[in-house]
Amino acid sequence: MSSTKSTTSSNSTSTSRRGFVKEAGAVAATATLLTGAMRTVHAAETDSIQIALVGCGGRGTGAATNALSVPDAGMKLVAMADVFESKLSSSHRGLSGKFGEQVDVPEDRQFIGFEAYKQAMDCLRPGDIVILTSPPAFRWLMFSYAIEKGLNVFMEKPLTVDGPTSKRMLALGKEAEAKNLKVGVGLMCRHCEARGELYNRIQDGEIGDILMLRAYRMAGPTGSASVLPNPGKMSDLMYQIANFHGFLWLSGGAFSDFLIHNIDECCWMKNAWPVEAKAAGGRHYRGDMVDQNFDVYSVEYTFADGTKLLLDGRTQPGCYQEFASYAHGTKGSATISFSGHSPAHCKIYTGQKETKKQVAWEFGPDERNPYQLEWNDLIDAIHNDKPYNEVERGVMASAVTSMGRMAAHTGQIVTLEDLLDCPHEFAPNLDKLTLDGDSPLMPDASGRYSVPMPGLIVDREYA
Repeated sequence: MSSTKSTTSSNSTSTSRRGFVKEAGAVAATATLLTGAMRTVHAAETDSIQIALVGCGGRGTGAATNALSVPDAGMKLVAMADVFESKLSSSHRGLSGKFGEQVDVPEDRQFIGFEAYKQAMDCLRPGDIVILTSPPAFRWLMFSYAIEKGLNVFMEKPLTVDGPTSKRMLALGKEAEAKNLKVGVGLMCRHCEARGELYNRIQDGEIGDILMLRAYRMAGPTGSASVLPNPGKMSDLMYQIANFHGFLWLSGGAFSDFLIHNIDECCWMKNAWPVEAKAAGGRHYRGDMVDQNFDVYSVEYTFADGTKLLLDGRTQPGCYQEFASYAHGTKGSATISFSGHSPAHCKIYTGQKETKKQVAWEFGPDERNPYQLEWNDLIDAIHNDKPYNEVERGVMASAVTSMGRMAAHTGQIVTLEDLLDCPHEFAPNLDKLTLDGDSPLMPDASGRYSVPMPGLIVDREYA
Protein backbone atom coordinates (compact mmCIF):
# COMPACT_ATOMS: atom_id res chain seq x y z
CA MET A 1 0.00 0.00 0.00
CA SER A 2 1.17 3.51 -0.64
CA SER A 3 1.52 6.31 1.85
CA THR A 4 0.61 9.82 0.77
CA LYS A 5 1.67 13.27 1.80
CA SER A 6 -1.72 14.36 0.57
CA THR A 7 -5.15 13.07 1.47
CA THR A 8 -6.88 14.99 -1.33
CA SER A 9 -6.39 14.21 -4.99
CA SER A 10 -8.54 16.84 -6.67
CA ASN A 11 -9.05 20.59 -6.94
CA SER A 12 -11.87 22.80 -7.96
CA THR A 13 -10.63 23.45 -11.48
CA SER A 14 -10.05 19.80 -12.21
CA THR A 15 -13.47 18.95 -10.80
CA SER A 16 -15.21 21.42 -13.10
CA ARG A 17 -13.14 20.18 -16.03
CA ARG A 18 -14.04 16.55 -15.32
CA GLY A 19 -17.67 17.64 -15.15
CA PHE A 20 -17.41 19.01 -18.65
CA VAL A 21 -15.78 15.80 -19.82
CA LYS A 22 -18.72 13.81 -18.49
CA GLU A 23 -21.20 16.08 -20.28
CA ALA A 24 -19.26 16.03 -23.53
CA GLY A 25 -19.01 12.25 -23.31
CA ALA A 26 -22.78 11.97 -23.65
CA VAL A 27 -22.54 13.65 -27.04
CA ALA A 28 -19.33 12.19 -28.43
CA ALA A 29 -19.69 8.92 -30.31
CA THR A 30 -16.33 7.47 -29.30
CA ALA A 31 -13.59 8.02 -26.74
CA THR A 32 -11.28 9.08 -29.57
CA LEU A 33 -13.68 11.79 -30.68
CA LEU A 34 -14.08 12.89 -27.07
CA THR A 35 -10.35 13.32 -26.61
CA GLY A 36 -9.96 15.28 -29.82
CA ALA A 37 -12.91 17.53 -29.01
CA MET A 38 -11.61 18.23 -25.51
CA ARG A 39 -8.21 19.28 -26.74
CA THR A 40 -9.74 21.76 -29.19
CA VAL A 41 -12.02 23.22 -26.50
CA HIS A 42 -9.14 23.30 -24.05
CA ALA A 43 -6.90 25.41 -26.26
CA ALA A 44 -9.67 27.76 -27.32
CA GLU A 45 -11.03 28.36 -23.80
CA THR A 46 -7.92 29.01 -21.78
CA ASP A 47 -4.85 28.68 -23.99
CA SER A 48 -3.16 27.25 -20.90
CA ILE A 49 -1.87 23.79 -20.07
CA GLN A 50 -1.54 22.23 -16.64
CA ILE A 51 1.28 19.84 -15.81
CA ALA A 52 1.85 17.03 -13.33
CA LEU A 53 5.40 15.88 -12.59
CA VAL A 54 5.81 12.18 -11.77
CA GLY A 55 9.40 11.51 -10.72
CA CYS A 56 10.94 14.56 -9.03
CA GLY A 57 14.67 13.79 -9.32
CA GLY A 58 17.15 15.83 -11.30
CA ARG A 59 15.85 14.88 -14.73
CA GLY A 60 12.24 15.40 -13.74
CA THR A 61 12.98 18.81 -12.27
CA GLY A 62 14.91 19.67 -15.43
CA ALA A 63 12.02 18.61 -17.65
CA ALA A 64 9.57 20.65 -15.56
CA THR A 65 11.91 23.63 -15.83
CA ASN A 66 11.90 23.35 -19.63
CA ALA A 67 8.11 22.89 -19.67
CA LEU A 68 7.52 26.01 -17.61
CA SER A 69 9.98 27.94 -19.80
CA VAL A 70 8.13 27.40 -23.09
CA PRO A 71 7.51 30.95 -24.39
CA ASP A 72 3.93 32.30 -24.25
CA ALA A 73 2.46 28.89 -23.37
CA GLY A 74 0.76 29.67 -20.04
CA MET A 75 2.15 26.52 -18.47
CA LYS A 76 1.39 25.76 -14.82
CA LEU A 77 2.64 22.90 -12.62
CA VAL A 78 -0.28 21.72 -10.47
CA ALA A 79 0.69 18.30 -9.06
CA MET A 80 3.84 16.34 -8.16
CA ALA A 81 4.50 12.69 -7.26
CA ASP A 82 7.47 10.61 -6.14
CA VAL A 83 8.23 7.72 -3.82
CA PHE A 84 10.67 9.88 -1.84
CA GLU A 85 9.27 12.90 0.00
CA SER A 86 12.72 14.49 0.17
CA LYS A 87 13.05 14.52 -3.63
CA LEU A 88 9.59 15.96 -4.09
CA SER A 89 10.19 18.68 -1.50
CA SER A 90 13.55 19.64 -2.97
CA SER A 91 12.14 19.79 -6.50
CA HIS A 92 9.10 21.76 -5.40
CA ARG A 93 11.25 24.24 -3.50
CA GLY A 94 13.55 24.81 -6.46
CA LEU A 95 10.79 25.14 -9.05
CA SER A 96 8.72 27.45 -6.84
CA GLY A 97 11.69 29.71 -6.30
CA LYS A 98 12.36 29.92 -10.02
CA PHE A 99 8.86 30.13 -11.45
CA GLY A 100 6.70 31.64 -8.68
CA GLU A 101 2.97 31.48 -9.49
CA GLN A 102 3.56 29.02 -12.34
CA VAL A 103 4.06 26.42 -9.62
CA ASP A 104 0.74 25.87 -7.86
CA VAL A 105 1.29 22.63 -5.97
CA PRO A 106 -0.04 22.88 -2.40
CA GLU A 107 0.50 19.93 -0.06
CA ASP A 108 -2.81 18.33 -1.02
CA ARG A 109 -1.49 17.94 -4.58
CA GLN A 110 1.89 16.49 -3.50
CA PHE A 111 1.70 12.69 -3.55
CA ILE A 112 4.08 10.06 -2.17
CA GLY A 113 4.07 6.32 -2.93
CA PHE A 114 3.53 3.77 -5.67
CA GLU A 115 -0.03 4.99 -6.34
CA ALA A 116 1.07 8.63 -6.34
CA TYR A 117 1.32 8.76 -10.14
CA LYS A 118 -2.40 8.07 -10.42
CA GLN A 119 -3.27 10.71 -7.84
CA ALA A 120 -1.14 13.32 -9.62
CA MET A 121 -2.68 12.52 -13.01
CA ASP A 122 -6.17 12.66 -11.47
CA CYS A 123 -5.52 16.38 -10.83
CA LEU A 124 -5.21 17.06 -14.57
CA ARG A 125 -7.79 17.67 -17.28
CA PRO A 126 -7.84 15.73 -20.55
CA GLY A 127 -5.42 17.49 -22.87
CA ASP A 128 -3.05 18.52 -20.06
CA ILE A 129 0.46 17.04 -19.77
CA VAL A 130 2.00 14.53 -17.41
CA ILE A 131 5.80 14.34 -17.19
CA LEU A 132 6.98 10.76 -16.56
CA THR A 133 10.55 10.81 -15.25
CA SER A 134 10.52 7.96 -12.76
CA PRO A 135 12.98 5.11 -13.47
CA PRO A 136 12.22 3.51 -16.88
CA ALA A 137 10.84 0.31 -15.33
CA PHE A 138 7.66 2.18 -14.45
CA ARG A 139 7.21 3.82 -17.86
CA TRP A 140 4.68 1.40 -19.41
CA LEU A 141 2.59 1.29 -16.24
CA MET A 142 2.31 5.06 -15.93
CA PHE A 143 1.91 5.61 -19.68
CA SER A 144 -1.05 3.22 -19.63
CA TYR A 145 -2.82 5.35 -17.02
CA ALA A 146 -1.99 8.58 -18.87
CA ILE A 147 -3.64 7.19 -22.01
CA GLU A 148 -6.66 6.13 -19.98
CA LYS A 149 -6.93 9.68 -18.62
CA GLY A 150 -6.58 11.29 -22.07
CA LEU A 151 -3.37 13.13 -21.16
CA ASN A 152 -0.59 14.32 -23.38
CA VAL A 153 2.74 12.93 -22.21
CA PHE A 154 6.39 13.78 -22.00
CA MET A 155 8.49 10.84 -20.84
CA GLU A 156 12.20 10.41 -20.32
CA LYS A 157 14.36 7.86 -22.08
CA PRO A 158 14.91 4.92 -22.10
CA LEU A 159 11.29 3.90 -22.57
CA THR A 160 12.00 0.21 -22.01
CA VAL A 161 14.70 -2.07 -20.59
CA ASP A 162 13.80 -5.50 -22.03
CA GLY A 163 11.93 -7.29 -24.82
CA PRO A 164 8.52 -7.82 -23.23
CA THR A 165 8.14 -4.20 -22.14
CA SER A 166 9.36 -3.00 -25.55
CA LYS A 167 6.51 -4.83 -27.25
CA ARG A 168 4.08 -3.52 -24.64
CA MET A 169 5.17 0.07 -25.17
CA LEU A 170 4.90 -0.21 -28.95
CA ALA A 171 1.27 -1.26 -28.52
CA LEU A 172 0.62 1.58 -26.06
CA GLY A 173 2.15 4.03 -28.52
CA LYS A 174 -0.41 2.98 -31.13
CA GLU A 175 -3.17 3.38 -28.56
CA ALA A 176 -2.03 6.91 -27.76
CA GLU A 177 -1.83 7.73 -31.46
CA ALA A 178 -5.38 6.50 -32.00
CA LYS A 179 -6.51 8.92 -29.27
CA ASN A 180 -4.57 11.77 -30.90
CA LEU A 181 -2.52 12.25 -27.74
CA LYS A 182 0.75 14.10 -28.20
CA VAL A 183 3.72 12.17 -26.80
CA GLY A 184 7.26 13.50 -26.53
CA VAL A 185 10.25 11.32 -25.61
CA GLY A 186 13.39 12.69 -23.99
CA LEU A 187 15.76 11.93 -26.84
CA MET A 188 16.37 15.64 -27.17
CA CYS A 189 19.24 15.33 -29.66
CA ARG A 190 16.57 14.70 -32.33
CA HIS A 191 15.35 18.28 -31.73
CA CYS A 192 18.83 19.81 -32.01
CA GLU A 193 18.99 22.31 -34.89
CA ALA A 194 22.67 21.61 -35.59
CA ARG A 195 22.16 17.84 -35.76
CA GLY A 196 19.04 18.43 -37.87
CA GLU A 197 20.99 20.36 -40.48
CA LEU A 198 23.77 17.75 -40.38
CA TYR A 199 21.17 15.01 -40.93
CA ASN A 200 19.82 16.83 -43.99
CA ARG A 201 23.32 17.29 -45.40
CA ILE A 202 24.18 13.61 -44.85
CA GLN A 203 20.93 12.51 -46.49
CA ASP A 204 21.79 14.83 -49.41
CA GLY A 205 25.04 12.88 -49.85
CA GLU A 206 27.61 15.43 -48.63
CA ILE A 207 29.78 12.70 -47.03
CA GLY A 208 28.72 10.03 -49.55
CA ASP A 209 27.44 6.66 -48.41
CA ILE A 210 27.97 6.03 -44.69
CA LEU A 211 30.41 3.16 -44.16
CA MET A 212 30.97 3.40 -40.40
CA LEU A 213 29.83 5.29 -37.32
CA ARG A 214 31.70 5.66 -34.02
CA ALA A 215 30.42 6.70 -30.61
CA TYR A 216 32.08 7.13 -27.22
CA ARG A 217 30.87 7.87 -23.74
CA MET A 218 33.95 7.23 -21.68
CA ALA A 219 33.96 8.99 -18.31
CA GLY A 220 34.41 8.37 -14.61
CA PRO A 221 31.66 7.12 -12.28
CA THR A 222 28.33 8.54 -13.49
CA GLY A 223 24.98 9.03 -11.79
CA SER A 224 24.07 6.24 -9.37
CA ALA A 225 25.78 3.55 -11.47
CA SER A 226 28.16 2.51 -8.69
CA VAL A 227 26.25 1.27 -5.66
CA LEU A 228 27.61 0.31 -2.25
CA PRO A 229 25.81 -2.29 -0.11
CA ASN A 230 22.55 -1.23 1.47
CA PRO A 231 23.39 0.12 4.94
CA GLY A 232 19.96 -1.01 6.06
CA LYS A 233 18.18 2.32 6.50
CA MET A 234 15.90 1.54 3.56
CA SER A 235 14.25 -1.61 2.24
CA ASP A 236 16.04 -3.34 -0.62
CA LEU A 237 13.34 -2.07 -3.00
CA MET A 238 13.61 1.56 -1.96
CA TYR A 239 17.40 1.41 -1.85
CA GLN A 240 17.47 0.15 -5.42
CA ILE A 241 15.09 2.88 -6.59
CA ALA A 242 17.27 5.50 -4.88
CA ASN A 243 20.23 4.10 -6.85
CA PHE A 244 18.34 3.10 -9.99
CA HIS A 245 21.27 3.35 -12.44
CA GLY A 246 22.83 0.40 -10.64
CA PHE A 247 20.07 -2.11 -11.34
CA LEU A 248 19.00 -3.52 -14.69
CA TRP A 249 15.32 -3.99 -13.87
CA LEU A 250 14.93 -0.31 -13.03
CA SER A 251 16.98 1.48 -15.68
CA GLY A 252 18.70 -0.99 -17.99
CA GLY A 253 21.81 0.01 -16.04
CA ALA A 254 24.46 2.53 -16.93
CA PHE A 255 24.61 1.18 -20.48
CA SER A 256 21.00 1.97 -21.33
CA ASP A 257 20.65 5.18 -19.37
CA PHE A 258 23.86 6.84 -20.54
CA LEU A 259 24.70 5.41 -23.98
CA ILE A 260 21.27 5.62 -25.60
CA HIS A 261 21.78 9.20 -26.82
CA ASN A 262 24.95 8.34 -28.75
CA ILE A 263 23.33 5.24 -30.20
CA ASP A 264 20.18 7.15 -31.18
CA GLU A 265 21.94 10.07 -32.85
CA CYS A 266 24.13 7.68 -34.88
CA CYS A 267 21.11 5.66 -36.00
CA TRP A 268 19.35 8.91 -36.92
CA MET A 269 22.22 9.91 -39.22
CA LYS A 270 22.26 6.41 -40.75
CA ASN A 271 18.46 6.63 -41.07
CA ALA A 272 18.16 3.01 -39.93
CA TRP A 273 18.24 0.79 -36.86
CA PRO A 274 20.94 -1.90 -36.53
CA VAL A 275 19.79 -5.49 -36.74
CA GLU A 276 22.54 -7.24 -34.80
CA ALA A 277 25.11 -6.65 -32.05
CA LYS A 278 28.18 -8.39 -30.71
CA ALA A 279 29.97 -7.00 -27.71
CA ALA A 280 32.44 -7.37 -24.90
CA GLY A 281 32.54 -5.93 -21.41
CA GLY A 282 33.59 -6.64 -17.89
CA ARG A 283 33.78 -5.69 -14.25
CA HIS A 284 37.28 -4.78 -13.11
CA TYR A 285 37.68 -2.33 -10.24
CA ARG A 286 34.35 -2.91 -8.52
CA GLY A 287 35.60 -3.11 -4.94
CA ASP A 288 32.62 -3.38 -2.60
CA MET A 289 30.11 -2.17 -5.21
CA VAL A 290 27.01 -4.36 -5.51
CA ASP A 291 25.35 -2.89 -8.63
CA GLN A 292 24.88 -4.98 -11.78
CA ASN A 293 26.89 -2.78 -14.17
CA PHE A 294 30.05 -3.56 -16.07
CA ASP A 295 32.50 -0.68 -16.03
CA VAL A 296 33.59 -1.14 -19.67
CA TYR A 297 31.48 -1.95 -22.74
CA SER A 298 32.52 -2.30 -26.38
CA VAL A 299 29.81 -3.01 -28.95
CA GLU A 300 29.82 -3.59 -32.71
CA TYR A 301 26.36 -2.89 -34.11
CA THR A 302 25.60 -4.03 -37.67
CA PHE A 303 22.95 -2.47 -39.91
CA ALA A 304 21.07 -4.45 -42.56
CA ASP A 305 23.40 -3.21 -45.31
CA GLY A 306 26.48 -4.29 -43.34
CA THR A 307 27.45 -0.83 -42.11
CA LYS A 308 28.93 -0.83 -38.59
CA LEU A 309 28.38 1.37 -35.54
CA LEU A 310 31.23 0.96 -33.05
CA LEU A 311 30.38 2.02 -29.49
CA ASP A 312 32.63 2.31 -26.44
CA GLY A 313 31.40 3.03 -22.92
CA ARG A 314 33.48 3.29 -19.78
CA THR A 315 32.93 4.50 -16.20
CA GLN A 316 36.41 3.98 -14.79
CA PRO A 317 38.14 6.99 -13.18
CA GLY A 318 41.65 7.97 -14.22
CA CYS A 319 41.25 6.94 -17.88
CA TYR A 320 41.09 8.85 -21.18
CA GLN A 321 37.68 10.47 -21.50
CA GLU A 322 35.59 11.17 -24.61
CA PHE A 323 31.89 11.91 -25.13
CA ALA A 324 31.28 12.15 -28.87
CA SER A 325 29.82 10.55 -32.02
CA TYR A 326 31.15 10.50 -35.60
CA ALA A 327 30.07 9.32 -39.08
CA HIS A 328 32.39 8.22 -41.89
CA GLY A 329 31.33 8.12 -45.53
CA THR A 330 32.75 7.48 -48.97
CA LYS A 331 33.27 11.21 -49.64
CA GLY A 332 34.10 12.54 -46.19
CA SER A 333 33.22 12.38 -42.51
CA ALA A 334 31.20 14.24 -39.89
CA THR A 335 31.12 15.14 -36.22
CA ILE A 336 27.63 14.34 -34.94
CA SER A 337 28.39 15.55 -31.43
CA PHE A 338 31.53 16.54 -29.59
CA SER A 339 32.14 16.95 -25.87
CA GLY A 340 28.63 16.12 -24.63
CA HIS A 341 25.03 16.57 -25.72
CA SER A 342 24.92 20.33 -26.21
CA PRO A 343 26.30 22.23 -28.01
CA ALA A 344 26.82 19.50 -30.60
CA HIS A 345 29.57 21.27 -32.62
CA CYS A 346 28.40 19.50 -35.80
CA LYS A 347 30.87 19.57 -38.71
CA ILE A 348 31.43 17.97 -42.09
CA TYR A 349 34.94 17.23 -43.34
CA THR A 350 36.25 16.59 -46.84
CA GLY A 351 38.34 13.64 -45.59
CA GLN A 352 38.67 11.19 -42.71
CA LYS A 353 41.29 13.00 -40.61
CA GLU A 354 38.79 15.60 -39.37
CA THR A 355 41.34 18.40 -39.24
CA LYS A 356 40.63 22.14 -39.47
CA LYS A 357 41.84 22.15 -43.07
CA GLN A 358 39.27 19.51 -43.95
CA VAL A 359 36.26 21.35 -42.51
CA ALA A 360 33.72 21.82 -45.30
CA TRP A 361 30.81 22.96 -43.12
CA GLU A 362 30.05 23.64 -39.47
CA PHE A 363 26.83 24.76 -37.84
CA GLY A 364 28.21 27.75 -36.00
CA PRO A 365 28.35 28.90 -32.40
CA ASP A 366 24.70 29.83 -31.76
CA GLU A 367 23.14 26.45 -30.94
CA ARG A 368 19.92 26.59 -28.98
CA ASN A 369 19.41 24.14 -26.10
CA PRO A 370 17.73 20.94 -27.42
CA TYR A 371 16.27 20.21 -23.97
CA GLN A 372 14.19 23.39 -24.40
CA LEU A 373 13.53 22.87 -28.11
CA GLU A 374 11.93 19.47 -27.55
CA TRP A 375 9.45 21.11 -25.19
CA ASN A 376 8.77 24.02 -27.55
CA ASP A 377 8.00 21.47 -30.28
CA LEU A 378 5.66 19.43 -28.06
CA ILE A 379 3.66 22.46 -26.95
CA ASP A 380 3.44 23.74 -30.53
CA ALA A 381 2.00 20.36 -31.56
CA ILE A 382 -0.57 20.50 -28.76
CA HIS A 383 -1.64 24.07 -29.43
CA ASN A 384 -1.92 23.52 -33.18
CA ASP A 385 -3.11 19.89 -33.07
CA LYS A 386 -0.19 18.58 -35.15
CA PRO A 387 0.54 14.83 -35.28
CA TYR A 388 3.18 14.20 -32.60
CA ASN A 389 4.01 10.76 -31.28
CA GLU A 390 7.64 9.83 -30.60
CA VAL A 391 6.89 6.50 -28.91
CA GLU A 392 7.94 4.10 -31.69
CA ARG A 393 11.21 5.93 -32.20
CA GLY A 394 11.82 5.99 -28.46
CA VAL A 395 11.08 2.29 -28.07
CA MET A 396 13.32 1.37 -31.00
CA ALA A 397 16.20 3.42 -29.60
CA SER A 398 15.65 1.72 -26.23
CA ALA A 399 15.46 -1.78 -27.76
CA VAL A 400 18.56 -1.28 -29.92
CA THR A 401 20.41 -0.06 -26.84
CA SER A 402 19.23 -3.11 -24.89
CA MET A 403 20.37 -5.33 -27.78
CA GLY A 404 23.95 -4.10 -27.36
CA ARG A 405 23.79 -4.44 -23.59
CA MET A 406 22.42 -7.98 -23.86
CA ALA A 407 25.21 -8.93 -26.28
CA ALA A 408 27.82 -7.75 -23.76
CA HIS A 409 26.10 -9.35 -20.77
CA THR A 410 25.58 -12.75 -22.42
CA GLY A 411 28.70 -12.87 -24.61
CA GLN A 412 26.55 -13.87 -27.59
CA ILE A 413 25.63 -12.29 -30.93
CA VAL A 414 22.18 -10.82 -30.33
CA THR A 415 19.75 -9.77 -33.06
CA LEU A 416 16.94 -7.28 -32.65
CA GLU A 417 14.49 -10.17 -32.88
CA ASP A 418 16.42 -12.03 -30.15
CA LEU A 419 16.02 -9.03 -27.86
CA LEU A 420 12.36 -8.44 -28.60
CA ASP A 421 11.46 -12.15 -28.33
CA CYS A 422 13.48 -12.81 -25.15
CA PRO A 423 10.88 -13.73 -22.51
CA HIS A 424 12.96 -12.43 -19.60
CA GLU A 425 10.92 -9.52 -18.23
CA PHE A 426 13.12 -7.94 -15.57
CA ALA A 427 10.24 -6.71 -13.39
CA PRO A 428 7.00 -8.66 -13.81
CA ASN A 429 4.02 -7.71 -11.64
CA LEU A 430 5.29 -4.16 -11.38
CA ASP A 431 1.81 -2.89 -10.57
CA LYS A 432 1.80 -4.95 -7.38
CA LEU A 433 4.88 -3.41 -5.76
CA THR A 434 4.40 -1.92 -2.29
CA LEU A 435 6.62 0.48 -0.38
CA ASP A 436 7.47 -2.12 2.26
CA GLY A 437 7.48 -5.15 -0.06
CA ASP A 438 10.20 -7.13 -1.84
CA SER A 439 12.00 -5.96 -4.96
CA PRO A 440 11.91 -7.92 -8.25
CA LEU A 441 15.66 -8.33 -7.57
CA MET A 442 16.55 -9.42 -4.05
CA PRO A 443 20.13 -9.61 -2.68
CA ASP A 444 21.72 -12.81 -1.42
CA ALA A 445 22.59 -13.39 2.22
CA SER A 446 25.74 -11.27 1.88
CA GLY A 447 23.82 -8.33 0.38
CA ARG A 448 25.09 -8.85 -3.17
CA TYR A 449 23.04 -9.09 -6.36
CA SER A 450 23.13 -11.35 -9.39
CA VAL A 451 25.40 -9.91 -12.08
CA PRO A 452 25.80 -10.76 -15.79
CA MET A 453 28.16 -13.68 -16.47
CA PRO A 454 29.03 -13.70 -20.23
CA GLY A 455 29.41 -17.20 -21.62
CA LEU A 456 27.95 -18.81 -18.51
CA ILE A 457 24.47 -17.31 -18.56
CA VAL A 458 23.70 -16.90 -22.26
CA ASP A 459 19.91 -16.79 -22.68
CA ARG A 460 19.22 -13.93 -20.26
CA GLU A 461 21.28 -11.14 -18.74
CA TYR A 462 21.34 -12.35 -15.14
CA ALA A 463 19.97 -15.23 -13.12
